[in-house]
Amino acid sequence: MKSSGRGRAQSDEFYVVDLCDEALGEAGLRQHRFPWLLGDPSPKTGRATALPVDAYWPSRSLVVEFYERQHTEAVAFFDKPDRITVSGVPRGEQRALYDERRRQLIPQHGLRLVVISLEAFENKRGKIVRSHDRDLDAVARLLS
Repeated sequence: MKSSGRGRAQSDEFYVVDLCDEALGEAGLRQHRFPWLLGDPSPKTGRATALPVDAYWPSRSLVVEFYERQHTEAVAFFDKPDRITVSGVPRGEQRALYDERRRQLIPQHGLRLVVISLEAFENKRGKIVRSHDRDLDAVARLLS
C-alpha cells in the first residue's frame, strides 16, 4: 500500500505493518486482540477490554508492535495529565503499563514479539521520512 494523505491508514504504524507484510510475504492481522491480553478493569463495570496489538501473523507466531514517540517520551497530545484512565493513572503511565504487559504476556503465550521503534527509520518531527527500499531493508533486518 502506498501511503499518502491523512488518517490512520496512512499512519506510520500502518506503513511499518505494510513493510512487515511485504518482508514476510503475507498479510498480518492488524489491531488483533487476544483474549488473555487485557487492560485494567473498569472501576464502574469491572470489565476489562482486550488490548490490541499492531499486527499478528498466526502462521509465524509473530506479533509486531510499532513504537512511535508517545511510547518512549511524553507527548502532550496523548498525555493530558488531568485525564485519569481506568488504571487510575494518566494516559502516559497507562501506556507504559500496557506496553510492559504486552512485553511480558506475549512471549509467555509462545509468541515472538518484535518491537519496531521510530528510531529504526530516518525520521523528522516524530514522523518517518519514507524511503521504501531503505525502510523495507530495516524492517527485514528487525524481523530476521
